[in-house]
Amino acid sequence: MISEEQFQKELQLIIQNGIREDIGPGDYSSLACIPNAALGKAKLLVKDNGIIAGVAFAKMIFQNIDPTLEVETFIEDGTDVKHGDIVFHVSGCSQSILKAERLVLNSMQRMSAIATKTKQYVKLLEGTKTKILDTRKTTPGFRACEKWAVKIGGGENHRFALYDMVMLKDNHNDFAGGITNAINKTKEFLKFNNLDLQIIVEARNLDEIKEILRNDGVYRILIDNFNFDDTRKAVELIGDKCLTESSGNINEKTIREYAECGVDYISSGALTHSVCNMDLSLKAF
Repeated sequence: MISEEQFQKELQLIIQNGIREDIGPGDYSSLACIPNAALGKAKLLVKDNGIIAGVAFAKMIFQNIDPTLEVETFIEDGTDVKHGDIVFHVSGCSQSILKAERLVLNSMQRMSAIATKTKQYVKLLEGTKTKILDTRKTTPGFRACEKWAVKIGGGENHRFALYDMVMLKDNHNDFAGGITNAINKTKEFLKFNNLDLQIIVEARNLDEIKEILRNDGVYRILIDNFNFDDTRKAVELIGDKCLTESSGNINEKTIREYAECGVDYISSGALTHSVCNMDLSLKAF
């Protein structure tokens, strides 16, 4: 993953782009009918069940839109919530609250859905050594928040983007003339450019597992779209030579059995690309 400093920059970019997209030259609805000096208060109301996420991010949004807004928090990120719960109150300039409303709700609804699904997967893995990873299958422009939500739900982050880890997948290996060529070229590239990056290599079958193991410098092997029996054989072949990761069409029904094959990680794009937003609302009172 990227550094904390870079991660914070990514969050600020999301906020600034969200403000540009939603507010533009001004919230004319509020400007038209609410006095500039009017003060108000609103509550973040939960209308669903799951894990709340995005509270800290909402505070960042409020701060960016109007530093004078005050937030009183009752429920923190990562907490189980149910219909009717109130997560926080926000008070201050009424126009500012309304400017922030949609960006806060869009962000929190999406983040809460991801945290909820991640927590479900984490529970399914309890008692095994396997940890759940996200992927790059994220909403364009919103990746930092979605990966943050995975962490809130108890999961772990895979690489953030194409630049913070090397991942040699099937297309890379084929275009490079094979797995060994791809690995050797990668190590030469990293050395020449003075880059200290971990290398993950994807395997499509047990023969490719064996070929990867004949090369040094591989951090983790991606055991992609293997059945249970071959996954167990792959884990046995790899032993403690490097870490293992299963991926490919793994869902709630199969994740436990893949974990029991002994893999260190399971990566799932479903954590971020197949969720239904949590129902939340911001209501004046």
